[in-house]
Amino acid sequence: MSVFNAFNTIVRKEIYRFIRIWPQTLLPPAITTALYFLIFGKLIGDRIGTIHGTIYMDYIVPGIILMSVITHSYANVVSSFYSTKFQRNIEELLVAPVPNWVILTGYISGGIFRGVLVGIVVAVISLFFTPLTIQNPLMAIGVVLLTSTLFALAGFINAILAESFDDISIIPNFVLTPLSYLGGVFYSVDMLPLIWQHISLGNPILYMVNAFRFSVLGVSDVDISLAFLMTCGFIALLVLFSLWLLHRGTGIKT
Repeated sequence: MSVFNAFNTIVRKEIYRFIRIWPQTLLPPAITTALYFLIFGKLIGDRIGTIHGTIYMDYIVPGIILMSVITHSYANVVSSFYSTKFQRNIEELLVAPVPNWVILTGYISGGIFRGVLVGIVVAVISLFFTPLTIQNPLMAIGVVLLTSTLFALAGFINAILAESFDDISIIPNFVLTPLSYLGGVFYSVDMLPLIWQHISLGNPILYMVNAFRFSVLGVSDVDISLAFLMTCGFIALLVLFSLWLLHRGTGIKT
């Protein structure tokens, strides 16, 4: 089995897996997004007015798009790879002449594909509420791809270390969701008390959300170069850690 065939097989399997159950993977974010825009953007947004000279509806759109990308990139990889472990299908990969980096990139690519596809769905839904235009399309694409890659890697690590289905729900429920909601999706950091502004700067999702918001609207609460540097640094660390776990066989070899 060539490296390309192995990679292509894993990616096609991953994409087919979530496309086949699109009512569970693509429809819910569309409905949830519509509710976000209706409740926060229309009902509450009209009372808030503007943030940094941008109407509230437009301000929250980039954050909601990226939050959806984060959630689904992570969820796709953690659920798929853990299911492979649980059903013992991982043994087929381990006995095949497939390099660890091919296994990693295959699963991560599936997560990226789902994250980007959900992001597109959310962006289309947003157009029914506001005629938003993107200031820097290339930067926007770059932020989405980097963010999706980062959280797909995080999902992969969670799946490797998980020993039960409960373990794959702890991080999304108690870490990922709070960090996303506190990452400046629905507000500007400048609106917080000074002490909470400093605390918020320790949230990595804040930098990614603001980088994407800057690419769309041209406004940001953080240094954009720092946001890209931080994201790329985390990706490099998680790639190395994932390959190390695969090399040791942690959680996948008995």
